[in-house]
Amino acid sequence: MSWKCSVDLSLGMMEVDCNQGESTIAPFEEDCVELGDVKDMRLEAEAVVNDVLFAVAEMFVSQKLANALDVAYINVETREGNRYCLELTEAGLRVVGYAFDQVDDSLSTQYHETVYSLLDSLSPGYREAFGNALLQRLERLKQNGQ
Repeated sequence: MSWKCSVDLSLGMMEVDCNQGESTIAPFEEDCVELGDVKDMRLEAEAVVNDVLFAVAEMFVSQKLANALDVAYINVETREGNRYCLELTEAGLRVVGYAFDQVDDSLSTQYHETVYSLLDSLSPGYREAFGNALLQRLERLKQNGQ
């Protein structure tokens, strides 16, 4: 069984997938919903885009490639101007093309469990933007005495 948890970064919501029994779920239980055993990858893709849109130049679910319950495609342009087509499946996310809406079947790229891990490996600009968002949130918490 898996859960989807939302964490407010004040730049938008960040959703984190947690496996049942992981200790990380306890502090977020009020913001979590049980997903069941089957995920609709089209909905997951939209959530992925919403999670990290603030830290990339452009990102959207492909309307040209065939998205389904078990696979969805996401186009992303990093802050450095590099374009990628990502495949999202139960196995995770991976780069399948180096242009929007492009799937190169000859590519054999590594799967990443999270979009954060994938973008961290592709984009120093993403890493910087994400780190800055976390620092800003921590500063606000500190100022509010929390």
